[in-house]
Amino acid sequence: MSDSDWWFFDLTLVIAVTGFVTFGLFTPISGAVRVLLGIPLLLFLPGYAFISILYPDASKAGYRSFDDETREPNRNELNNGGLQPIERFVLSIVASIAIVPAVALVATATPWGITILPVLAGTAFVTIALALVGIVQRYRCPPNRRYTPSLSGASLLFSNAGDSFGRSDPSTRPYNVMFLAALLVLAAVVGFAVASPPDHDSYTEFYLETEEVDGDTEYLYDESLSAGETESITAYIANEEHEERSYETAVALQDVSYDNDSVSVNDQDVLTTDSATVAHGETHEQPLEFEPTITGDDVRLVLFLYEGEAPDDPDEESAYRTIKLPVTVS
Repeated sequence: MSDSDWWFFDLTLVIAVTGFVTFGLFTPISGAVRVLLGIPLLLFLPGYAFISILYPDASKAGYRSFDDETREPNRNELNNGGLQPIERFVLSIVASIAIVPAVALVATATPWGITILPVLAGTAFVTIALALVGIVQRYRCPPNRRYTPSLSGASLLFSNAGDSFGRSDPSTRPYNVMFLAALLVLAAVVGFAVASPPDHDSYTEFYLETEEVDGDTEYLYDESLSAGETESITAYIANEEHEERSYETAVALQDVSYDNDSVSVNDQDVLTTDSATVAHGETHEQPLEFEPTITGDDVRLVLFLYEGEAPDDPDEESAYRTIKLPVTVS
């Protein structure tokens, strides 16, 4: 089987490596292994697949003279119809640097936001899709024009054709050094980003179901309660902590006194507690039933939300979230 029969091999390898790398990054690995897995996916693979769509044909380098008087057999044509290996390699990196931020921008519209997992998953999906389109693009080319990667006769460094005596030009060495240095710096930056992703804000929303609001609405909840009767209120717990969390809600009734801007709690009775486990991105509806035991006008219904178990005597300082509702109990 000749080299031309393997025209699809590199893009098939891109698909396979993308799947392997993505699976590896979704496992709880860290350190140098995570960096080595993340660099090709973020720095090279999506751009390589994209460039394969734009340039499915092989480079046809040739030589010609530009006039009848000057004949220089080592002068390349201005447009060779394809890409040299160094050009394909560099453009793949440049395209990857453009594609990955575009995927991150789209991730902002998802429920997960710009976090490492949706960006990696989106980048993998885009890379595989581009590679499949690239295979179709190459297949549509004439067999003798399809790009087929080969290490023979091709270098990923800048080279010079040399003079008429076959002597190479050492002036390309500084360009090779700068190219390799820039590539190492870029790989280090991407590796650091993969190994140490930025911390994202995590939070839990704790709120109540409210009645319909119109121009005559004075309270968003039922502020009149009756002692000894079963009352109910519905709370909602929205978990945005990037992991599953266990919560417990304690419902307490407080006898309070107001002195200017300060509030003093004279008595507190814990009426009921209820626990729930909420997955990340989910909102849990929590109906709470209780019987008021404290009567009066200066009474406050307080909902304390705790991560884990609530203490026997909950307070605002120890609670993760607190909802305070002035009520009247008769």
